[in-house]
Amino acid sequence: MQGIARLRAGLKSQAYSRHRHDTYTISVTQSGVQEFDYRGSVHRSLPGQVVVLHPDEPHDGRPGTDAGFIYLGLHVDPAKVFAAACGEVGKASLPFVANPIMTDLALASDIVSAFNGPLEPLHADALIQTVSHSLLRNGQSLCCSAKRRVVSDKVVGRAREFLEENCTRVVSAAELEAACGETRFTVGEQFKRQFGTSPYRFVLMRRLDRVRSRLQSACNLADLAHEVGFADQAHMTRAFKSAFGTTPSSFMRLRGVGSALAAPGPTAVPFG
Repeated sequence: MQGIARLRAGLKSQAYSRHRHDTYTISVTQSGVQEFDYRGSVHRSLPGQVVVLHPDEPHDGRPGTDAGFIYLGLHVDPAKVFAAACGEVGKASLPFVANPIMTDLALASDIVSAFNGPLEPLHADALIQTVSHSLLRNGQSLCCSAKRRVVSDKVVGRAREFLEENCTRVVSAAELEAACGETRFTVGEQFKRQFGTSPYRFVLMRRLDRVRSRLQSACNLADLAHEVGFADQAHMTRAFKSAFGTTPSSFMRLRGVGSALAAPGPTAVPFG
């Protein structure tokens, strides 16, 4: 159980009746206007805005215009949010954001990126940490005035070494904890402070470094994707373009490398 689930959905004319979740529901409106009743008021989310619904809070949902709306959402286990907050400041209570509509470009971007391929364990942890950090920054919590936790450079260095050595496979959070002797969220928070990125993003970029190196000569892109740890060629292509602004095939052509051998077509990626 990764503590997070993904949902891509939209409404054209129908509506969600009043209901509640036992998770944090964090979504970004992609198109249209998302309208809902929550905590005694009517709220409207526009494209690019983030909606934050707290656990066990009744709400509904409907299109704000005749055009309907589309959104990408995450359901996050409150226990995971609490653990991530503790990893950041040492002790915490669950954060609460009074205004359910936020303009948080970084969080919105991370939510969208969660739908680019399979959700690996370290990616799930990074998303949970991003959500926790945003809730702490935009909301109220007893932990906001608490002193930030600090772990030794040795622990963070051990994390980096472990991730570099294992970047071509899926690394579990339990493995990272065992290698470092700290919780995944403590390691994640300290790692980002020292290296400017999350453990998952660090692993992803090391994979892409290997891809870019291999693209200096002709290769089979489907085989390369599996060799460096991606689920399939489509997953590798999306990650490569997001990082470098071009596809692997275009990258090879720009460098005068012979045509890439590719798989017959993209592989569908399930969300869950």
